[in-house]
Amino acid sequence: MTAYNAFYAQSGGVTPVINASAAGVIQTAALHPDQINKVYAGQDGILGALTETLIDTSLESTQDIEALKYTPSGAFGSCRYKLKGVDDFKAQYERLIDVFKAHDIRYFFYNGGGDSQDTTHKVSQVAEKMGYPITCVGIPKTIDNDLPFTDCSPGFGSVAKYVAVSILEASMDVASMSSSSTKVFVMEVMGRHAGWIAAASGLAADERELGPDIIIFPERVFDPEAFTSKVAEAVARKGHCAVVVSEGAKYSDGRFLADSGVKDAFGHAQLGGVAPVVCDLIKRTLNLKCHWAVCDYLQRAARHIGSKTDVEHAYALGKAAVELALNGQNAVMPTIKRLSNAPYKWTTSHVELKDVANVEEKMPSHYISDDGFFITPECREYLQPLILGEDYPSYSNGIPDYVVLKKNKVPRLLAHFEVE
Repeated sequence: MTAYNAFYAQSGGVTPVINASAAGVIQTAALHPDQINKVYAGQDGILGALTETLIDTSLESTQDIEALKYTPSGAFGSCRYKLKGVDDFKAQYERLIDVFKAHDIRYFFYNGGGDSQDTTHKVSQVAEKMGYPITCVGIPKTIDNDLPFTDCSPGFGSVAKYVAVSILEASMDVASMSSSSTKVFVMEVMGRHAGWIAAASGLAADERELGPDIIIFPERVFDPEAFTSKVAEAVARKGHCAVVVSEGAKYSDGRFLADSGVKDAFGHAQLGGVAPVVCDLIKRTLNLKCHWAVCDYLQRAARHIGSKTDVEHAYALGKAAVELALNGQNAVMPTIKRLSNAPYKWTTSHVELKDVANVEEKMPSHYISDDGFFITPECREYLQPLILGEDYPSYSNGIPDYVVLKKNKVPRLLAHFEVE
């Protein structure tokens, strides 16, 4: 049997555990030397394939590959670059196939969210049309938890844990100062169209009235009057209020509260910060002192507080991607299948990419309270297992000892290609 090379790349916004999926791919491929020779990683996602900037992962130490499980961000570099339609820019796809041919690559693993799964699907279609035998498998990743057909998306559990812990600690802070200082704290989290991350903050709420009092979801129209009434009620009842707001909160006319008017590489509205907008509303209408914070990159880079469940999911799906490819499964994505809640049990399955690409899984209505400002017990039951367990990195001089790879490049064999 002839052994061919594999191409692996990371795409889109990174997560605390995306590198665990990379480790799953690389270490599993190493167990099958009769089928996979080397794993080449793309420098900066799919751009690494287009520019022929390939990293030879076989030149990294086994210790450093193992350390990827405990290291945040994209170890090989990621990108926000969406392939155009096949008929719109044929040369782009021809270039990909030329690079794969030149480097004897017959396996393509793309680690990302919905847009990335669309890319993987397109590559599989183009390869088939061009008669090039390559097996394409998407590996799910997104902190937004909005991929369909999988119980959860790797990256979400760790961000959920970070957000729940952060609002717990911040709510205790504002409670201790509220008699003479800040009355309201607003924390902004990611989530453009799906409120899963905001919902996770509700896990910090308990009978002591800590954690968030109000959660603002993108799935519900933002009603300023109803919101300020809830804030006033919380402050009147206990002297302070903690609010979590999703970046994708919208008015009734569909406008984002924080739409900056700028588009990103995928054509999505660039959101400019909803927390100060909400804080300003509170100050103007209720005349209460209000502070705000934006989690931003901190939530998706916080590997030091990663969920063990999330790490295990991420690694398992990297491993499953290789196994699916070696079993001849093409244009598929491995998924997490939940078997039970308590105790939490799960296994892996898979779905065809054509059913996944560009589909967003928003929060179901029964996960949001009737007033639209909190989660339901059913939502808590779903979320709770995903933040369970600690899986701390090793520390050196009080700082996490994260690995930085050598990233030795594979010699280029083709002419320069200009990426548009």
